[in-house]
Amino acid sequence: MKPRRSDAHVRLDGVTNPAMDDAAGPGGLTVGAAASHVEVTVRTLHHWDAIGLVRPSGRTTGGYRLYSAADVARIHRVLIYRELGLSLDDIGELLDAPTVDMTVPLRQQRVQLLDRISRLREMVEAVDRMIEAANAGILLSAEEQVAIFGQRWKPSLAAGARDRWGDTAQWAQYAERAAGMTPEDWQHIADNIATLEHDLAAAKRAGVRPGSAEANALAERHRASIDAYFDCTLSMQVCLGRKYAADPGFTAYYDAIEPGLASWLRDIIDANARDRGIDPDSATWT
Repeated sequence: MKPRRSDAHVRLDGVTNPAMDDAAGPGGLTVGAAASHVEVTVRTLHHWDAIGLVRPSGRTTGGYRLYSAADVARIHRVLIYRELGLSLDDIGELLDAPTVDMTVPLRQQRVQLLDRISRLREMVEAVDRMIEAANAGILLSAEEQVAIFGQRWKPSLAAGARDRWGDTAQWAQYAERAAGMTPEDWQHIADNIATLEHDLAAAKRAGVRPGSAEANALAERHRASIDAYFDCTLSMQVCLGRKYAADPGFTAYYDAIEPGLASWLRDIIDANARDRGIDPDSATWT
């Protein structure tokens, strides 16, 4: 008499599981059916068999592996321990040495898991700060910005910069760096910029010629100040120099420090780039 389909199902732990279908025989589950049931690959079960971690209790008349209910239960325990981060060697010792106090390695693993959770929380906070920096432009209040950058600073400049460059790789790099900056870091940057602007104005008044060693050193200090935000190549710096001289906002900012400073800064940037093998006339944002 041909058995009904329900009779061909294998009962494990006293429960008929529809997933354990005709691939199973009366002695247990075939390797394919067992793999499907516990959601691992057949290759994984073969490996665990080879290393003695989970060996099937039975064989078919044709020599194929058959996994009993106890075998499947052992597989589930392996999966639980593996999810906790234990190595296969440690799992094997736990499963095969019932006299060992299982709480010892589990307590050790609990400590490691709590440490991982702490690190993951820190990573989430860092990502949140990057998102905030990318959206806001700077992680300082308007009052903090004015206190650090001076009365001439306009907090709206950060939002304007985001609107203009928010979709660039440089803005993404800036946001990543800004996310980790403290008010003290920003103060250090602001102090360096103030010193640089003072030295630029003094050199301009003193008639320092573009292309001279002193002018080139100032141009490199300017590029280093941009590097605080994103990696600035000589070609990028040339593009910035053009903007300083052409954009009314930038021109007004630099010329308020020293009349004609915006154009002079562009000229020393161009001359320094030329001395280093970059043609300013063909420079691009790369």
